[in-house]
Amino acid sequence: MQEDAVLPGIRAIENEMVALRHRIHAHPELGFEEFVTSDLVAEYLQAWGYAVHRGLGGTGVVGTLRHGTGRTIGLRADMDALPIREATGLPYASHIDGKMHACGHDGHTATLLAAARYLAEHKPFSGTVHLIFQPAEEGMGGAREMMKDGLFDLFPCDAVFALHNMPGFPVGSFGFLPGAFMASSDTVTIRVHGRGGHGAVPHKAVDPVVVCASIVLALQTVVARNVDPLDMAIVTVGAVQAGEAPNVIPDSAEMRLSVRALKADVRDLLQTRITALAHAQAESFGAHAEVDYNRRYPVLVNHADQTELARSVACDWLGEDALIPGMKPLTGSEDFAFLLEACPGCYLIIGNGDGEGGCMVHNPGYDFNDACLPLGATYWVKLVERFLA
Repeated sequence: MQEDAVLPGIRAIENEMVALRHRIHAHPELGFEEFVTSDLVAEYLQAWGYAVHRGLGGTGVVGTLRHGTGRTIGLRADMDALPIREATGLPYASHIDGKMHACGHDGHTATLLAAARYLAEHKPFSGTVHLIFQPAEEGMGGAREMMKDGLFDLFPCDAVFALHNMPGFPVGSFGFLPGAFMASSDTVTIRVHGRGGHGAVPHKAVDPVVVCASIVLALQTVVARNVDPLDMAIVTVGAVQAGEAPNVIPDSAEMRLSVRALKADVRDLLQTRITALAHAQAESFGAHAEVDYNRRYPVLVNHADQTELARSVACDWLGEDALIPGMKPLTGSEDFAFLLEACPGCYLIIGNGDGEGGCMVHNPGYDFNDACLPLGATYWVKLVERFLA
């Protein structure tokens, strides 16, 4: 990577923006509770001359900067942390036990703020920039809530973009993929109602634990025998809970599943088959099943033209070597998918480092790589420059 890849104006504020990232990291807030973080974001944006709108999705912040005439671009960063106890031992580690920025949203927020400052000071564009600071990405659908509150009605965009750090790839490398890029994510709760009894006389009971065991095994056939082998699908049973005593057959048991797909029709198929299978298995034992199917995040689908534009910006800036070769879809999920259903755009990744000792996100030992911050901020500026040329 070129030594002078970072814009001088970004390099000049790098230390200040890294310190801001550490400040956010030390004070993590969970979804829809990002009160201090959103106050901080709004304070900086207002000081730099942005028109600031607050309250979308509860704690969401949108900063708008207009200069000249032209199109409108939206850039999004997520702000929420995770309910994880940090184990990094860093001097800026979380001050709040049980809460941690274990996915790098502190870095995403600080990176977009660094770009915001540069754009306000230099204004290298003609048009409108909407900076979207979103709450509750981690499973709570903050993007959907901002849209329900009128995000694109109040702040219409010709295109919208977001980036996420990704451990395992070199710092400053960028990954792009048109089409389905991240999986849908649904959560299923199956409650099996049997008939409790004494463990010594099981024939007088209907054991919901045995029913759950049968459902778990049967679920393994859904992907293997119902989904086209060329399509991706995941059905994970993450929890089975029933009873407390070894000699008591409980009245009921509960299972919780995570279900993912990379196509909307496969997602629908999974719901149909899982629901039917749970009911049929329970009835075959004389039990009854309730299926609570929570469709959470849709498949994240990048738009072809916007993805090619985003890719060309990185390529023209850093060269082909900076692009992650053979980029493949990711089986994680992202609520930026909701924004892409309503507005053309692209979700991209930036490498967080591939050296020894690193770890994946959602890990107590994870930390956003500060070397990504000036590179990510420079990328945002260059994307705005290109889109609003």
